[in-house]
Amino acid sequence: MSASFFALLDDIAVLAKAAAASIDDVAVGAAKASAKAAGVVIDDAAVSPQYVQGLSPKRELPVVWKITRGSLINKAFIVVGIMLLSTWAPWVFPWLLLLGGTYLAYEGAEKLWHSVGKRHSDQHSAEEVVERTKTSERQIVSSAVRTDLVLSIEIMLISLAAIETDSWGVRLAILIVVAIMMTVAVYGTVALLVKMDDVGFWLRRKRPRSLKILGTWLVKAMPWVFKGLSVIGMVAMLWVGGHILLVNLAEVGVAAPYELVSGITHAIPAPGFITWIIDSSLSAVFGVIWGAIILAVLAVIARLRYKKPVAHKA
Repeated sequence: MSASFFALLDDIAVLAKAAAASIDDVAVGAAKASAKAAGVVIDDAAVSPQYVQGLSPKRELPVVWKITRGSLINKAFIVVGIMLLSTWAPWVFPWLLLLGGTYLAYEGAEKLWHSVGKRHSDQHSAEEVVERTKTSERQIVSSAVRTDLVLSIEIMLISLAAIETDSWGVRLAILIVVAIMMTVAVYGTVALLVKMDDVGFWLRRKRPRSLKILGTWLVKAMPWVFKGLSVIGMVAMLWVGGHILLVNLAEVGVAAPYELVSGITHAIPAPGFITWIIDSSLSAVFGVIWGAIILAVLAVIARLRYKKPVAHKA
């Protein structure tokens, strides 16, 4: 009886060690996968606050929560879908990542074009805010959740590609952890950002002069913070999109762009951080080129589609 008892304890200890190792694998894998998807997350955090601008301050956090809930539902379906595909059709992932990289490069190039062309004026932004105040919360949430769906697919696909384990269960656990971490990180940041100006106004009403100064600084700084996030998001889209395209073009047999960038990077003797900057910059340039091509193609299609017929003279 005592031998059986100690054997049971030994089995429990072995299982506990295995569970601890699995938890450690999940934690390490989630950290690596999250780092790979950081560029898309930055863009998601930069894009999301626009949906609550113009709302009543009392409704900002409830709307952010509704979008967060929709994001979690999105990621739940995405995780199930990509886990099934990883079992039955793993060959499709490079093509899906190429589509996602194309989307990111296109969005980044479009933002760059608008920024260079100065098409977004302050008056236009004010009109958008007024329009949003007339729009129902349900429409705002639906629009935000649709945008989140695209970005969430990218986050989860990039995360899956970064997972270095053959265990189906560990991969699933890592994706679940990444989905929760990313959602909390993005929409927690959004909630803080959209309420920061309210915090500033609250501090301005406090007695110590230092708090009034801090409050004034926060109120004045937030428009610049949002502008900075927009620029960071654009750069992140081009960098991440370009890198995804380079790597996955090589996966499907078009290795020349990746080999060119890799050759340039390795030809320059520099510390690791500088090498990473060079590689990221070249990836962003490739993203700009790819996105510009997509923009041009779509512009031609739109012009042909909506070209007015020429009236023939009798």
